[in-house]
Amino acid sequence: MDSGALVQLALEALSCSQKELATHLNVSPTQISKWKKGEHMSHDMEKKLRAISNIGDRIPSFVLEAGSLEAAVKWERLIHYLAERANEYAETGYDTPPLRDDIDFLCWDTFHVLKEMGVALPHEFPKELDRDYERDESGSAESAVNLRETIDQNPYSSLIYKIYQSMTDVYGFYAAYVSELINDDNLDLFDTPAEDFESCLLSLAASKVEVDPEFAPNKHKFTLGIEKDYEEWITIVKDKAFRAGIPLKAELLDLVNEDNDVLAVEAEEESSGINASRVHPDIYMDELL
Repeated sequence: MDSGALVQLALEALSCSQKELATHLNVSPTQISKWKKGEHMSHDMEKKLRAISNIGDRIPSFVLEAGSLEAAVKWERLIHYLAERANEYAETGYDTPPLRDDIDFLCWDTFHVLKEMGVALPHEFPKELDRDYERDESGSAESAVNLRETIDQNPYSSLIYKIYQSMTDVYGFYAAYVSELINDDNLDLFDTPAEDFESCLLSLAASKVEVDPEFAPNKHKFTLGIEKDYEEWITIVKDKAFRAGIPLKAELLDLVNEDNDVLAVEAEEESSGINASRVHPDIYMDELL
């Protein structure tokens, strides 16, 4: 629970001081300060603050980063549209649940990745992107083309869409060759660094996207960091698989070392059955021995 962001949203919604908010909630000003610093709050208090800020089930820090609830709703619509479009045109043969199942988390994760890359989020939602995406997409050919051009020309929407396209490729490879290992109880990956494997895939996907360094000045550092993490996690998975006698169907380090389009091809080969007759090699054997 992002208690600090939730308190800040409540303060902004009521246009009041911390002392006034404390009186409103019947708690001490000291307790408000503790929540602002991240101390856990009860579920009932969370519900009260969510009602005050009117954010529903949205992640508080996402709404705060968006600048306002109105802007957050607009970003949410854009992110949902771009995620649906990327999923629709994926070429791996696999669905990409992170782009479909939990839009609230996807919104937060997208903003988190952009910030990690050094992208400065706009103070206001870009006016040219404030559109009815479904109407424009399903309308005339001209309106659909205009919508896509607008998305391609805006640096924020174009980067987000590229990240989501990369995510379909990265997740396709993950679904084809890694997910069974991650979810295999015999490997006992819980409480190891590799338990973060799936939750950080959007960051890995973003690391494979080319972007203007002036727009994302921390991109190189971000890429090196996420690649280092995945190299560590993959080593853990391969070691556990080796010890459990589970052969690998592909070189898992391709997930780090290959471009996303190469990962898409490898995933498509697995989903289409091209690899069905291939003997699964213990390709990690020499490394570990």
